[in-house]
Amino acid sequence: MSVWKKLITAVKGGVNEAAEAVADSQALRILDQEIREAKEELRRSDYSLTQIMAKRKLAEQKVNSLKSSVAEYEAHAIAANEKGDQQLALDCAQKVADLRAQMETEQQYVDQFNQSEQTLRNNISQAKNNLRRMEQQLDMVKATESVQKAQTAVSSRHMGANSKMKTAAESLTRIQERQKERQAQLEAASELAADESGDELDKRLKAAGISGSNITANDELARILGK
Repeated sequence: MSVWKKLITAVKGGVNEAAEAVADSQALRILDQEIREAKEELRRSDYSLTQIMAKRKLAEQKVNSLKSSVAEYEAHAIAANEKGDQQLALDCAQKVADLRAQMETEQQYVDQFNQSEQTLRNNISQAKNNLRRMEQQLDMVKATESVQKAQTAVSSRHMGANSKMKTAAESLTRIQERQKERQAQLEAASELAADESGDELDKRLKAAGISGSNITANDELARILGK
């Protein structure tokens, strides 16, 4: 029962690892997509910033124009007063008051645009920095993942190669042993054939009366004395 439990646990562990690997792979794809979307939003933010800057510049130009008009009508009021035309001087003064009111309103717009521009600049800058760090981390994760996959593949091939080399070495040893055994068998067969061939020859010599067993003592004595 414990073996089955261990087996089930191992299977569950393998399934969990596979599921986590798929989830991690999907997470990287999702992060890639989110980074692309964030870049697009930042491009829109940059465009919005340019619009605010353009409106701020237009408001500043209008404020400067109103300042010029205020200065102009103030000069007219002074000139009219010097000429004794009090009504004309009052009318110019009223014009100055109206222009100053417009200028204050436009200056408020300028201040609001400046504040919005600065806030948006800071936010965009922070977002770009965060996005840059995220891209660097993602690149590092991808690079590490690629390196580890390569190392795993190399390690697997190395282990497989070692296993194959071990199997090949064992096969070579078996072949060499079989060859040695076959060679011994051939040598034994050759010796046996030689022995059988010698016996046959002796039989033929004996049958022909040439065998050493037919030599008499007198013949042997004569040979010895002949030396």
